[in-house]
Amino acid sequence: MTIKRTDKGWLADIQPGGRGSKRYRKTFDTRAEAQRWERYMRAQVDRAPDWMPPRQDKRRLSELVRLWYEGHGVQLRDGKRRCDALLRCVQAMGDPIASDFAREQFVIYRAQRRADGLKDASLNREHAYMRALFGELARLGHWTAPNPMQGLRLIRERQHELAYLSAEQIEHLLAVLEGDVRRIVLLCLATGARWSEAERLRAEDVTGELVTFHGLGTKSGRSRSVPIAQGLADLIRGKRRVGRLFRPSYHAFRTGIERAGICLPAGQLTHVLRHTFASHFMQQGGNLLVLQRILGHSTVTVTMRYAHFAPDHLREAVRLNPVAALTLG
Repeated sequence: MTIKRTDKGWLADIQPGGRGSKRYRKTFDTRAEAQRWERYMRAQVDRAPDWMPPRQDKRRLSELVRLWYEGHGVQLRDGKRRCDALLRCVQAMGDPIASDFAREQFVIYRAQRRADGLKDASLNREHAYMRALFGELARLGHWTAPNPMQGLRLIRERQHELAYLSAEQIEHLLAVLEGDVRRIVLLCLATGARWSEAERLRAEDVTGELVTFHGLGTKSGRSRSVPIAQGLADLIRGKRRVGRLFRPSYHAFRTGIERAGICLPAGQLTHVLRHTFASHFMQQGGNLLVLQRILGHSTVTVTMRYAHFAPDHLREAVRLNPVAALTLG
């Protein structure tokens, strides 16, 4: 047994344990690589005669996704959606063998998806899902190799200006709405609730002057309560004492926006109500940490996007800059 050149490269064909022992064969690009591998194999057998090289991991990425879902994803509120997103991503990359997968493959996939018009935020979400997949599998004991997504940076996203309604636009909008859609809009404007949270509200969730958005219906999975005026509480609850308060009204809201002559950026239809609450809250001198709790943000970093609406935002720049102490003239 020896090292010899073949059409595919340098073939190392050895029996490190001697005649009758297990035979190992592997092809390398160079003779030096084959020689280093031969020395490594012989050293392993010398130290431990029963040693066996680890078996090659033939699992495909799709199998790892299913392991992730069974061991972790099933416990997440959006686990099924995340699992489906991972499977679509994996299939688009050709469902490679996991041990052969490298971040360069994801970079190529990401570039193609970006060329197809997918937004950077969506691509970064897929990136985070893939990185978390290997991290969680490592914690579960299903992955021992390094995380192939480690070191790959997210795409730098352009910060979009958040649209919000002026007091005049709010009046115009409310003037063209009626029924459930009008009550949902009032609730969102008064509490900063997401449209889905308000639309699913039940009569039992309105107690006195307090509205509670329960965990199963919120994005974060955590419940939160927001006080409202008694008059608004009576209006949205009406005569109901149990059950859902509103019918689905998304399309009615879209029609109302058009009738009111309000133009909104793409992707900011119902969410403009949440932005409007937060923007007006800060313009009136509201506290950022209080706003965080009202909106249900898990970290204040997300809430910071509304900080510039505060009337005293960065006002210390006027008082503390080095020119402030000078007499100008």
